[in-house]
Amino acid sequence: MPDATASPHPAFLITVDTEGDHLWSRPRTIETRNAAYLARFQRLCESHGFKPSWLTNHEMAVNEEFVAFGRDVLRRGTGEIGMHLHAWNCPPAGQPLTDDDYHYQPFLVEYPDDQMEAKVAHMTALLRDRFECDVVSHRAGRWALDSRYARLLAKYGYLVDCSVTPTVSWAQTLGNPNGRGGTDYSRFPATPYFLDLDRIDQPGDSPILELPATVMRSALHRIAPWAYSVPGLRRYAWRKQPIHRWLYPDGRNLPHMLDVVREALEQRRPFIEFVIHSSELMPGGSDSFADEAAIDALYGDLATLFSTIERSFTGMTLREFRDDWVRRTASQRTVETTLAAAGS
Repeated sequence: MPDATASPHPAFLITVDTEGDHLWSRPRTIETRNAAYLARFQRLCESHGFKPSWLTNHEMAVNEEFVAFGRDVLRRGTGEIGMHLHAWNCPPAGQPLTDDDYHYQPFLVEYPDDQMEAKVAHMTALLRDRFECDVVSHRAGRWALDSRYARLLAKYGYLVDCSVTPTVSWAQTLGNPNGRGGTDYSRFPATPYFLDLDRIDQPGDSPILELPATVMRSALHRIAPWAYSVPGLRRYAWRKQPIHRWLYPDGRNLPHMLDVVREALEQRRPFIEFVIHSSELMPGGSDSFADEAAIDALYGDLATLFSTIERSFTGMTLREFRDDWVRRTASQRTVETTLAAAGS
């Protein structure tokens, strides 16, 4: 019987959190100079047959340079525009949640229901107007998703989410300093599943397909988790095998990313998902890539990574993967029904 999760052509999904410059520094004024640096990444992706999904925040949706770039990508069918929402700077402003929202950067899920919906409605309409397309893919700002948020996404026509980070808990990461921290994804699935809007860690029958970011625990942590807390040993353990290995470049982790690709193939995963922020493609747009030399080194790593991936994976946008997944699972159900009928 065919297995829909064991496609001979697994997908490579590239997700770009498309947002203002160096938001980790909590700027008082958000700039968008990184829009001028994105074409190089798009060209690299296209040279390997890959299609980035540009998950776009408010400040980038009103940047004319990025809008022109995004419309060109859509016109040529070489990528996708989706939604990314940082609540603290997304209109309508409403009542501040803290005494300094730009400093604390509270999660959307910490706002009252009416403010949550107003922000989702605004961003959805803005993106559709600016890019003249349906917007159906989404990632939550600061990875914070809950059932209230998921129900809003379904209401406003979203079909794909990629906010889940399997094995990772953000509970110790605060937005509102008086809040409970971010979402704990430590027990969430790592494979595609349609969300249960009441229990987002469970498969359900909503139209939203969850495509979790590719995050794997290290082999060392699986067999000896104590190594990461023993004085004298933990520094070595963290350097050699960080607990969580992502397809997310930091300038030092190419070997770990290649290990993730290899393990994903061994596990017959239906996709792998790469993560980066648009400002990390600009010199000085992040702490990881502070200057031109660091950016050039990043592109060297990406060329090696993408060359390895293209041998075994097919590039898709988030929406394309969902469409393909629906077709393949429908085909499997048809085969199962036919076999059951033949055996009755």
